[in-house]
Amino acid sequence: MGNRRQFIKQGSLLTAGMGASLLFPPELLATIRKKTSPNDRIQVGLIGCNGMGFANLLSILKNSEVEVVALCDVDKNVLAAKTEALEKAGIKKPKWYGDYRKMLEDRDVDIVIIGTPDHWHCLQLVDAVDAGKDVYCEKPIANSITECDAMLNKVNSSDRMVQIGQWQRSQPHFVDAINYVHSGKLGQIRLAKAWAYQGWMQSIPVVPDAPVPDGVDYKMWLGPAPERPFNKNRFHFNFRWFWDYAGGLMTDWGVHLIDYALYGMKAANPKSVMAIGGKFAYPDDAEETPDTLQTVYEFDGFSLLWEHATGIDGGNYGRDHGIAFIGNNGTLVLNRGGWEVIPEKDRPNWNQNNGPKIEAVPLQKVEANGLDLHTANFLEAVKSRNTAILTAPIQVGYDTARVCHMGNIAFKTGKRLFWNTEAAKFGSEEANNHLAKAYHNGWKLPTG
Repeated sequence: MGNRRQFIKQGSLLTAGMGASLLFPPELLATIRKKTSPNDRIQVGLIGCNGMGFANLLSILKNSEVEVVALCDVDKNVLAAKTEALEKAGIKKPKWYGDYRKMLEDRDVDIVIIGTPDHWHCLQLVDAVDAGKDVYCEKPIANSITECDAMLNKVNSSDRMVQIGQWQRSQPHFVDAINYVHSGKLGQIRLAKAWAYQGWMQSIPVVPDAPVPDGVDYKMWLGPAPERPFNKNRFHFNFRWFWDYAGGLMTDWGVHLIDYALYGMKAANPKSVMAIGGKFAYPDDAEETPDTLQTVYEFDGFSLLWEHATGIDGGNYGRDHGIAFIGNNGTLVLNRGGWEVIPEKDRPNWNQNNGPKIEAVPLQKVEANGLDLHTANFLEAVKSRNTAILTAPIQVGYDTARVCHMGNIAFKTGKRLFWNTEAAKFGSEEANNHLAKAYHNGWKLPTG
């Protein structure tokens, strides 16, 4: 028993640093879950059962009152594999669905987890809210700014609890770091940086189109995206690198990290944005989105710089990802491994002391699993019916996704773009043409 507890604790800390409970063995749920009264159960259905969708499910199932009653996926092979994993934890086979709309009709489902590719989030969240479900939705909330608007309007006009999967909002060391930023000790902050250098990302070789794999409803997978022949490069995890379905590293890692840059600076609407980059690491591979990008946002009183690069680990301050708040008195550097403060020193002849302007803060390390705290926070909101306690409500997801999409639009146009907050559009017609994405295959953009 002692070894098992130690393993669970170590696994929790490890996955906290990684950002997900992807390494949490499902069979360990059986050692955690306790019997609960049927009257106390909260029944969940998962749409999109791979990757973070399943990680979110495992996290929420660590709360014994939650029962998974439905799995929905367009790939029956995924449904079979995830069901087998759950059965190892002593969880009976949930109902299977291939069409999420059928699952939303299931009265046994109280809350819905959305873990599908980005291009599906808007339709599924809006439909789930209309079906009277509470929702835990993966980030980014949407694949366009227009979708962001529709989702915000829908949630705000409802009484549903909606938590966005920006779980760092529940991670204690992230919260502590932002409290320090807001204390004013850094002095005037003139620049915030956020970056993701992803050395693990290799080239995605070009491969020919192929027949749709057995068990896959490819038409349903495409949904509102343009109709294209099946290609494994666009399916499952790698959908992130194709504009039809997502926005590359900018909307993948960028949503997590830019979120905290905006949170620290108490900002949401940039005055302007410009971006340069391209496919510099792997120019001839299958990926569409840029593997190298620098994006500069202008806000009142400070600038925000986003950087990403694939195939490289050597990021700022010796960290492959992070956020830095650069102030007159010092710099706070924050990532999933912890945070620290690096003081500025007075220049010679500026001050007789010539010492540090503020006290250094040594690395404050991770001490909790942010994802587990995030799903627990969502459950507490569901039970209390209090949206005010959500740590990542729809507005958090909205503000960050919109800023990330602005960066991608600036990259696509190659221009410095000026944002009109009141009109909610750019001063460029070319840029405004990228605010929305056309819906295909009979699907209609929700109006909110």
